[in-house]
Amino acid sequence: MRVLIVDDEPLAREGVAMLLADHADIDVVGECVNGAQAIRSIFSMQPDLVFLDVKMPRVGGFDVIESVGADAMPLVIFLTAYDEHAIAAFEVRALDYLLKPVDTERFEAALNRARQALRERDVADRAARLRELLDDSPTARTVNPDERIVIRTAGHVHFLRPSEILWVEASGDYVTLHTIDREHLLRDTMLRMEQRLLPHRFLRIHRSTIVNLNRIAELVANDHGDYTVVLDNRTELRLSRSYRDELYEALNA
Repeated sequence: MRVLIVDDEPLAREGVAMLLADHADIDVVGECVNGAQAIRSIFSMQPDLVFLDVKMPRVGGFDVIESVGADAMPLVIFLTAYDEHAIAAFEVRALDYLLKPVDTERFEAALNRARQALRERDVADRAARLRELLDDSPTARTVNPDERIVIRTAGHVHFLRPSEILWVEASGDYVTLHTIDREHLLRDTMLRMEQRLLPHRFLRIHRSTIVNLNRIAELVANDHGDYTVVLDNRTELRLSRSYRDELYEALNA
């Protein structure tokens, strides 16, 4: 489980990190000292779980959720010194909240809830994805090499060929299409984009990432048996274990 710790107090961040260090299934992918940094890190790192301080200068925990979007947020366990925030925490669908200083037994219970919620969410996501793929199988589509993806931004209309796209990432209710020289934000879902791009040798390698197979330069093994996908422009993308075999098969083909 990929975890992000967000708190403006160094001792609070250190305390959560120490408690997480005892769990072999936890990978702390980053620590953020303020809400603005947290928003950027959530989009770029795509953690599974965020320990999120409620009260931070300028951009607090609830501001982070509002900016990212409740539907796009990872699982959230709030950290707070004030129990009156508990009701508000659950109103934004937080998984749990912990009072500071954090009680070890209470921490373990919250972490177990996160594990269970993540398992249930992964099963539900896969089931929904399979149902939609069965309804509109992308493998049945005829490949059109002249197909264009239309993007309208600030009075401009851009026409992209699939071959120009290096990779695609989820960005809340939008997707970001990355090309060699710029990024294009498009209001669409990852599933619809996956269906559209699959016939053009694109493949999902993470629940939030679709990659152009023709632009993959190498796979780099990490310390924990995971792999990083490196594109020919040196962009590094995380390969999720659940998509690893499918990627190997597609690259070998």
